[in-house]
Amino acid sequence: MGCGTRRGTLRVSGFAPDAARGLRRVFLRGLEARARLGVHAHEKAGPQRIIIGIELAVEDADVAAGIGVDHLSRVVDYERVVMAARSIASGEHVLLVETLAERIALAALADPKVVAARVQIEKPDAFPDVVSVGVVVERTRPPC
Repeated sequence: MGCGTRRGTLRVSGFAPDAARGLRRVFLRGLEARARLGVHAHEKAGPQRIIIGIELAVEDADVAAGIGVDHLSRVVDYERVVMAARSIASGEHVLLVETLAERIALAALADPKVVAARVQIEKPDAFPDVVSVGVVVERTRPPC
């Protein structure tokens, strides 16, 4: 959908599926990747293990219209989401985990069906006595 359509005023709340509004929730959990990430010298020495989770609010006009069209053009390509997240994570060194999460969220928003993206990045090996540390960011498609 382009500018001037329902998307310009669409508000996403809680990433819950909503048939009346033509929204579905797409998620990716537990993507393990290696990232050159962090501000400390030992973090700059080489990549570290991270765990990525992504939730997307995806608009589907066919659902709102009650049309059960079984066609790939209606959905977000999971493989593209995974490949983009891996590529961004393995790219250049990033100081902040927040920056990495924001870059992944913006890549997901490149798909015009995605109206909001929530990205969680965990660093499970940051501290020996902590299961993981990390951040969650949420980004929405800017209004037209």
